[in-house]
Amino acid sequence: MQFNDQHRQLDDTVTKFVRNEINPFIDEWEKAEQFPAHELFKKLGDLGLLGLKYPEKFGGLGLDFSYSMVMAEAIGAANCGGVPMAIGVHTDMCTPALARFGTDELREEFLAPAIAGDTVGCLGVSEPSGGSDVAAVRTTARKDGGDYVVNGSKMWITNGLQADWCCLLANTSEGSPHKNKSLIMVPLDVPGVTRQKIHKIGMHSSDTAMLFFDNVRVPTRYLIGQEGMGFMFQMLQFQEERLWGAASSLRSLDQLIDTTIEYTRQRKAFGKSILDNQAVHFRLAELRTEVAALRALTYQAVEQYVSGKDVTKLASMAKLKCGRLSREVSDACLQYWGGMGYTADNLVARAYRDSRLVSIGGGADEVMLGIIAKLEGTLPGRSAA
Repeated sequence: MQFNDQHRQLDDTVTKFVRNEINPFIDEWEKAEQFPAHELFKKLGDLGLLGLKYPEKFGGLGLDFSYSMVMAEAIGAANCGGVPMAIGVHTDMCTPALARFGTDELREEFLAPAIAGDTVGCLGVSEPSGGSDVAAVRTTARKDGGDYVVNGSKMWITNGLQADWCCLLANTSEGSPHKNKSLIMVPLDVPGVTRQKIHKIGMHSSDTAMLFFDNVRVPTRYLIGQEGMGFMFQMLQFQEERLWGAASSLRSLDQLIDTTIEYTRQRKAFGKSILDNQAVHFRLAELRTEVAALRALTYQAVEQYVSGKDVTKLASMAKLKCGRLSREVSDACLQYWGGMGYTADNLVARAYRDSRLVSIGGGADEVMLGIIAKLEGTLPGRSAA
C-alpha cells in the first residue's frame, strides 16, 4: 500500500487526537465501564474523521478505503481496546451497507448525522442463538401495512447503551436462512426497545448491551437495499470490519513491544536486566517480526480491496492472524513484566484482557479457518476451483 502526504497527514491528525482526547481519560472511562460516546464522536465528526470513505453529499470526504485503514492503525495508539473498537463499529461496521445500498433519503436521515458525530450507531447481528453463525439469527421483522414490526433480541452490541440507532439484521420472510434476511435501520428511542448492560472481562471502556425488541414498529422505507439481501450485505460489511480489526491492532502491538523493551531494560534480576537474557530479546524480536508480517498482509488486503478485488480470503487471514497474534504478544509481554504485569491498571494487563475478544468478535477464529479452507478447496467434499 502506497502512502501519500494525505495519508500521513491523516495519521498525524488521528494520532494527536488519541494523545489529547482519548489517552488522558482512559483510566476514568475504564472504571466507569463507558466513555462519553456522543461527546467524543462529535469531536471526531468535527474533524471529518467519521466519514472518510463516504460520499461528500452526506458530509463524508469521498476518499478510498485505504484512508479508513490509516485511521484504524493510528487509533490503535489508544491505551485500551474498547474506545477504538467502539469508534470502528461506528465508522466501518454499522455504516458500510447503509452508505453503499441505502436510499438517499435513508442516508440523509441516518448516515449524514453519523458522519457529523451527531448520532452514535451500533450493529445488531449477534444473538444468544447465533453469533458467528449469522444464518441462525432469529429476530424477525414482519410487514404490517407500511411498517416492519420487529421482535427478538440482539447480544454483545458495542455502543448499545448509548447508540441512537441500530443497523439490524432480521428475518423478513421464511425460507432459506441465507435469503430471508434484511438489514433495517432501527432507531433505539422508539417504543418497545429496551437495553441491558453486559459486563465483560475486558474492553471495559466500551459499553456493551443486550437489546430487546418487543413489537417495535419502523417504516418499511428503513430497509437497506432490497429485502432478502441482508445476509449478503452483512457478509460485505464483515470484510471491512475484519480489515479494520487487523489494521487497528498494528500500532497497539508495536506499542506493547516498545513498552516491554523499555521496562525489561530497566528491570534487574540476578545481576543484569531482564532484556539482557537471550530468551527475552530473541522472543521480542520474533514478535516484532510477526507484527511486521501482519502489517504486510493487512496492507496487501487493503490495496486489493481498494482496487476492487475480492479479499475474502486475505481479510479472513488477517483477522485470524490479528486475533492470535494479539493474544500471543500480550501474553508474552505480560510474562516479562512479572508481578507488575498482573496488576489491574497496567497497560500490558489491559491489553491481555482486551485482546481476548479479537479471536471471537467479528467471526471467531474457527469461522475464519473455515472460510480460508473453503476458498482453498480443502474442506471435506470440496476441491480447489
